[in-house]
Amino acid sequence: MPELLLELFSEEIPARFQRRAADDLRKAVTNALVDAGLVYEGAKAFVTPRRLALTVTGLPARSPDTREEKKGPKVGAPQPAIDGFLRAAGLSSIYQAKVESDPKKGDFYVAHINKPGAEAVELLSGILPKILTDFPWAKSMRWGNGSFNWVRPLRAITATFGAENEEPVVIPFGTNQVSSGQTTYGHRFLAPEPIRVRRFDDYVAALERAKVVLDIDRRKDIIKTDAEQLAFAQGLTVINDEGLLEEVAGLVEWPVVMMGSFDPDFLRLPEEVIIATIRANQKCFCLRDANGKLAPNFIITANTEATDGGAVITAGNERVIRARLSDAVFFYDGDLALPLEHGLPKLEETVFHAKLGSQFARVERLVKLAAEIAPQVGADPERAKRAAMLAKADLTTGMVGEFPELQGLMGRYYAAAQGEPADIATAVEMHYKPLGPTDRVPTEPTSIAVALADKLDLLTGFWAIDEKPTGSRDPFALRRAALGVIRIISENNLKLPLQVEPDLLAFFHDRLKVSLRDAGARHDLVDAVISTDSNDILQVTQRAEALSALLSSADGQNLLAGYKRGANILAAEEKKDGKPFSGTVDQDALKLPEETALAIAVDAVHAAVSSHVAANDYKGAMAELATLRAPVDAFFTAVLVNDADPVVRINRLNLLARLRDTMHLVADFSKVAG
Repeated sequence: MPELLLELFSEEIPARFQRRAADDLRKAVTNALVDAGLVYEGAKAFVTPRRLALTVTGLPARSPDTREEKKGPKVGAPQPAIDGFLRAAGLSSIYQAKVESDPKKGDFYVAHINKPGAEAVELLSGILPKILTDFPWAKSMRWGNGSFNWVRPLRAITATFGAENEEPVVIPFGTNQVSSGQTTYGHRFLAPEPIRVRRFDDYVAALERAKVVLDIDRRKDIIKTDAEQLAFAQGLTVINDEGLLEEVAGLVEWPVVMMGSFDPDFLRLPEEVIIATIRANQKCFCLRDANGKLAPNFIITANTEATDGGAVITAGNERVIRARLSDAVFFYDGDLALPLEHGLPKLEETVFHAKLGSQFARVERLVKLAAEIAPQVGADPERAKRAAMLAKADLTTGMVGEFPELQGLMGRYYAAAQGEPADIATAVEMHYKPLGPTDRVPTEPTSIAVALADKLDLLTGFWAIDEKPTGSRDPFALRRAALGVIRIISENNLKLPLQVEPDLLAFFHDRLKVSLRDAGARHDLVDAVISTDSNDILQVTQRAEALSALLSSADGQNLLAGYKRGANILAAEEKKDGKPFSGTVDQDALKLPEETALAIAVDAVHAAVSSHVAANDYKGAMAELATLRAPVDAFFTAVLVNDADPVVRINRLNLLARLRDTMHLVADFSKVAG
């Protein structure tokens, strides 16, 4: 069957846009093909710095003929309804429609519309230009005199269609004075001559000969493998950096790996500074020696095969890195010359938010809040206050001004260098964390106090000025802050009730549900253990875990079934009687041994569960509930709840209410599916 080859050749596409663009192109074309009736076998997209490419295999030569039945109005309907039906069905007269009968609805018009198929090339010539016009680049530009937008100037379009043993045809279309054809180009410097292509297989082979590796994942593998082998030969290892690897693979079409070096004297800088400098400015990988220490070497990925073996390229990178590291030394020594707290007055000049004051005002709030939290997490209030006071001071340093991503980390280095206790220095770095689901969580008490203060101040502050996340918009990363609070509390097993307004507490509940569900908890179990006033994160987490364990057992599943049966009976009878049942059981009105046994068991379990809950032992509480399975099963087997004697009936309903209330001590079982 025929295949489609599409290549959009342009000036350099930013690396950060490439993978998304390839996926967008594949989805846009294949969706349009299906809509046009062109069902395909497979599709794959590729991207290099200068091209987006797509191959779609197993396409039919033309779309199939279709027959559609369109139901119209009743016979005798008003003329406007008839006219609308004719327009929608493409008919010129109502006599072209058929009349069909329905026993209930009577006679109505039906149009049978035959749509002949179309040649695939004809369909594609209409599909492809629209996809290019509507392509969802994050940023695009215009050039020349045209109105067409693309990420960078588009230079050529290859669009061919044909079967394997046939000469393909060019799908005719154009945009912004660029018309489709069969011509592409190889590497900008190593093989810039035009290349005529027919279909995907010879296209890939021709590009390879022209020093272009089409597949970005293959370029990544080449860079990674060659870098590791080059490092291994020197007794070194490459520091893994997936983000940088993805970016570098998007900067080159023909990756060539080489190694450079820098003066070992620069190793007196914190290694994070060296890595950030080399990564940010030269897109190079750093290395470690056999002892795990940073080595004075780096890996370069060039986009060309140099005739001198890369000597000039290496020397140029070494020269730039030497200058950058010299700047870093200047900033580092200048920062060390002044105590960290000397930067605090400068924070008064930095606006945190127009409605929330300066960064210094925020530091004052952090100091106060950290001192309040400290005793609840086992931290010394004075040390927490000191750490909170220094937490933002590195924002005024030269190093953080150059590399904002090092804030907190540089504060730790500077605090340690000026003799601050280790826990305070650590808290300066860790108070920002966790920054994501895989980031570290503070574990030392001082760090925990300041990290919680930082996130709670952020949340309460923006809630106070009504700057809350809406939809996908969250410019102040408040969702991340809430998840950070949840992780700090739950992973450190902290009993720390959140004293926040109901609206913010509900926001925490939403984030907690997301966190628990991501950890594998069932959504209904999460809902069962969260109530509107649940402000103890650890308690909710432990209840969800314990409830999950209970319901994974046979006893738990049968108990849930008994609960559901009893709850349904109660709901029906309370609605009929117009009042709730209190759960107060009259022992003298118990007639059968099974209801007596259940009443005794429920009283005992109620007391035991209350004791376990008070001690935050939710596994123990759930284990006590599990013992109710046998008496509950026996009760529903032998006892008729709605007895003819009203006194007996009400007493049995109160017994079920007592069972329900006992189970609700740990979770709202009515929200559990099953």
